[in-house]
Amino acid sequence: MLSLVSEGQHGLCDGVSRRDFLTIGALGLGALGVGGLSLPQILQAEAQAGVRNSTKSVIMVLLAGGPSHQDLVDLKMDAPSGIRGEFKPTATNVPGIEICEHLPRMAKMMDKMAIIRSVVGGHAVHNLHQCLTGRIERRGYWPSVGATVSKLQGPSAPGVPPFMGLTPMPKNDFWGDVGEPGFLGSAYAAFRPQGREREDMVLNVPLERLRERRGLLENFDRFRKEVDKSTATSALDRFQQQALSVLTSNNKLVEALDIEGEDPRVRERYGRGSLDFIGDGPPMYNEHLLMARRLVEAGVRCVTLSFGRWDTHANSVDVISNFKSLRLFLPQLDKAVTALVEDLHDRGMEKDVSVLVWGEFGRTPVINKEGGRDHWPRVSCAMLAGGGMRMGQVIGATDRLGGEAVERPLHFQDVLATIYHNLGIDANKTTVRDRTGRPQFLVDHGHEPVAELI
Repeated sequence: MLSLVSEGQHGLCDGVSRRDFLTIGALGLGALGVGGLSLPQILQAEAQAGVRNSTKSVIMVLLAGGPSHQDLVDLKMDAPSGIRGEFKPTATNVPGIEICEHLPRMAKMMDKMAIIRSVVGGHAVHNLHQCLTGRIERRGYWPSVGATVSKLQGPSAPGVPPFMGLTPMPKNDFWGDVGEPGFLGSAYAAFRPQGREREDMVLNVPLERLRERRGLLENFDRFRKEVDKSTATSALDRFQQQALSVLTSNNKLVEALDIEGEDPRVRERYGRGSLDFIGDGPPMYNEHLLMARRLVEAGVRCVTLSFGRWDTHANSVDVISNFKSLRLFLPQLDKAVTALVEDLHDRGMEKDVSVLVWGEFGRTPVINKEGGRDHWPRVSCAMLAGGGMRMGQVIGATDRLGGEAVERPLHFQDVLATIYHNLGIDANKTTVRDRTGRPQFLVDHGHEPVAELI
């Protein structure tokens, strides 16, 4: 492990300030990195996978817990009162499309968004894994979209990971699933910058001191080469040098994570949201969506984040009723998502960046005795934007109670096949190898990109 300390500041009992302490090993030159692999090993794995240049990316906003589709984008005003709910629809700027009255900003820019009202293939148990992989079985086996893209396309720039997850770890980790690498291995896990860990990404060391330690590393390398002449050692040396180059380069990743430098007017447009965790789930932090935009602009290919906890059964310690919750949640979601979509258009990124907003299932047509709605895997919804997709439309429909998809049922995998298509990947022809060496398609047979969108 290599430690670098800048001069002139003190703080800890050994005379070292935490802010000025950088252990390169902790970032990948010897110590364990993401998923137990060091940065050189991650770079090596990415190089072996092959890197394809691409400017396409995706931001996936997860509504963990399952949003009530019939109270967001599929209101049923002709249903009985015990099903209809408390909200009224509002017209959008696309004739014939109505959504919830508590999404007024979204209503004014529906021409820049698309809604799927007929997502099927869910499972009644909380499992963001199905949003991230399209599959409900074998969690830990199937890789997420982010991990798959990381494997197939690799990083777009030095020092910028291809896959990042912004969700802070909540009390129950299943609310904070950002996407697992599955059988692809830990080299393709999401990079998750959380809290003060970002401070350790800044190389706060005089260049002269770094050169001294680089020379020390080279001495050790020369000694080791005398002992071990294997090609594996030589290859690792090369990736160590690449990792050091990443750490000492002008790191776009650090700049992207630092939203303090963003235009105040843009920050105001997104809003701050809540920094408080919602029960045992994640917060509704609007600036995570701003950070996601900055990250894809810097070259990250896939950013995932959970926005709140949408498990709206009934009043209790950590769960509040459906309509009380949504009166609080929907204005935050409305502001953050529309700010992201508008921001992408303002920056000319709307054709390159796909935005997908959804949860793991919908909620029951019948309102329970506690004023909430329960788990309903038979149908749910999704909201999309960007990616060069055809916007200003609603795809699919449910019955008059909002309980079953009766027009254009679309599986989670169909939606993800669309995202892969937007990223330049044919999910029906591309394979990745599992731990046994067997090729696995990205989606199961029969699932295709949504024709209405592409």
